[in-house]
Amino acid sequence: MIQSFLLIGQSNMAGRGYLNDVPQILNENIKVLRNGRWQIMFEPIHNDRSTAGVGLSSSFAASWQAHNKELEIGLIPCADGGTSLDDWSIGGALFDHAVAQAKLAMRSSQLAGILWHQGENDSFAHTAAHYADKFEKIITELRSQLDAPHLPLIIGEIGNFLTNGLYGQYFTSYPKVNEELLKYAQSHAHCYYVTAKNLTANEDQLHFDAKSQRILGVRYYEAFAKLQHITTPFLNEKARVEDLYTRPMTENENKLLLQHRFGSGEISQEEFLVKMKALGIS
Repeated sequence: MIQSFLLIGQSNMAGRGYLNDVPQILNENIKVLRNGRWQIMFEPIHNDRSTAGVGLSSSFAASWQAHNKELEIGLIPCADGGTSLDDWSIGGALFDHAVAQAKLAMRSSQLAGILWHQGENDSFAHTAAHYADKFEKIITELRSQLDAPHLPLIIGEIGNFLTNGLYGQYFTSYPKVNEELLKYAQSHAHCYYVTAKNLTANEDQLHFDAKSQRILGVRYYEAFAKLQHITTPFLNEKARVEDLYTRPMTENENKLLLQHRFGSGEISQEEFLVKMKALGIS
């Protein structure tokens, strides 16, 4: 059975890394829930905004699958850019949508974890100080409605570059949000914190760039696999990302990639047929 993960939070979970900045991850054993069905993953995974791009969940899933080669992993995309904890409050549209999608996924998968990244939109003095309390209510009720009180939850630090960019004046209390996130993780069972140390941003200094999203996903997997906090970068994380890119593709994956390139207008029909023939695929 597919092992599935619920993806919730705001834009850095949905992903704003530029698609052309990193090699694509394609693995036929990584699925995404779309329209109630499991489909093979192509990035972007989320479609919350027209600017959706590379997020951390792709390299998380690829890392998971590399250590569970005979199994399939499913991603449940429910993150929404620019949202606050109040937007995720119990009974709100985002909360109810995430519960509904997770329950839909649970018809054909085993829910294995929750990946959360959010906090930029709560980086104000009057909201940051109460982050952990609000977050606890949301997560407690989410686990209750999913009947999964011990479901692992991985949460990530927000970027320390936030005050450097065009919108920097809005994020002056981001250190307090990170403090609250860490406090929550350290004081609650089945929750693990992931550092964003040494990660870099797009020019907006708001969204992790694609290379950093790949690393962040590997860190999220490390936290999930070891069930421990990742408070410092680990030495081989960049090599781990490279391993995801150099994994040999199967015949079916090569076929899927060519079909995607042809269907999206990237290559002509003639090029498509020539490349299929070169791969020995009819």
